[in-house]
Amino acid sequence: MIQERKDFLTLHFIVLIWGFTAILGLLIEIPSVEVVFFRTLIASAGLWLLLKLWKKSLSIPSRKNLLMILGTGVLIAAHWILFFLSARISNASVCLAGMATCSLWTSLIEPLSQGRKIRGFEVLLSIIAFVGIGVIFNVEFDYLSGLLTAVLSAFIASVFTVINGRLTKSYDPYVITFYEMVGACLATVMFFPIYRMYFVDSLSLNPTATEWLYLGILAVVCTVYAYSVSVELMKRLSAFSINLVVNLEPVYGIILALLIFGDSEEMSPGFYLGTLLILTSVLLYPLLNRRYKKKALSTDIIR
Repeated sequence: MIQERKDFLTLHFIVLIWGFTAILGLLIEIPSVEVVFFRTLIASAGLWLLLKLWKKSLSIPSRKNLLMILGTGVLIAAHWILFFLSARISNASVCLAGMATCSLWTSLIEPLSQGRKIRGFEVLLSIIAFVGIGVIFNVEFDYLSGLLTAVLSAFIASVFTVINGRLTKSYDPYVITFYEMVGACLATVMFFPIYRMYFVDSLSLNPTATEWLYLGILAVVCTVYAYSVSVELMKRLSAFSINLVVNLEPVYGIILALLIFGDSEEMSPGFYLGTLLILTSVLLYPLLNRRYKKKALSTDIIR
C-alpha cells in the first residue's frame, strides 16, 4: 500500500514535469526548430550514455524496423516543433488545451490501424472535445492559429504513439527511444536548409547560458528522466491508472503557466469552459473504455 502510494506520487510528479515543457518552450528564446535540434541532440547523448551504463545492446536486427523507428523520430520532431511553435504564437495555456486532444485522436486512429470498428462512446467523447475547441475558437479567436497548431501537434503525437505501441512488443523501449531521438535530430538537421531558405535568414545555434540550462532541463529531465521513470512505474502500476494520471498533464501545465507567467496567461471564462469540456472528454475516456471491456468480457463468458 505504501509502495503504491509512493508510485502514484512519483507518477504525478512525472506528469507535472511533462506539463512544464510548454513553459520551457516560452522561456527559451531561440526558435522552435533550433529548440528541437538541441533537445533531441542532448536526449540522444543522454540515452546513449544510459544504455552503455546499463550494458544494453543497441542492435536492431531488422533494417526495415530500424528505418521505421528512425522515421517515427521524424514525426516526433514535427510534433515538438509544432508544440513549441503553438506556445510561441499563442501562449502555454492555449497550447496545452490543444494538446489535450491527443488521447482522443488516438482513440480514433488506433481502431483504424487495428482494423476494428470505432466505438460509439469514443465518437461521443470526440464530439465533446471538439465542442470544447469550438468554444475556445469563439472566445479566443486571436489564438486560433496557436490552437490549430497544437491540435495538429496532438494528432501527430497520437500517430507515433500508436506506432510505438507496436514497436515496444519487439524491442526495448529505451533502445527505441534512443533511435527515435537520433531520427528526430537528423530530421531537424535535414530540415535546416529549407528552414533557412523560406523561414529565417540564419540559424540561432548560439543559446545563452540561461538557455543552455533550460535546454538541459528540457532534454535530460523532461525527456530522458521522465520517460525512464514512467517505464519503471509500468512494472507496478496498470496501464489504465498511468494513462488516467497522464491525462492531467494539460491541467498541471495550465496551472504552472498561470503561476509563472501570471496576467499574460489569464484567459476569458469561455476559454476555461472549452478547456473543461476537452479535459472532461479526456478523463472520461479511460473510465468508459474500462467499462466497455468489462461488458465485452461478461458477454463472451455468457456465450
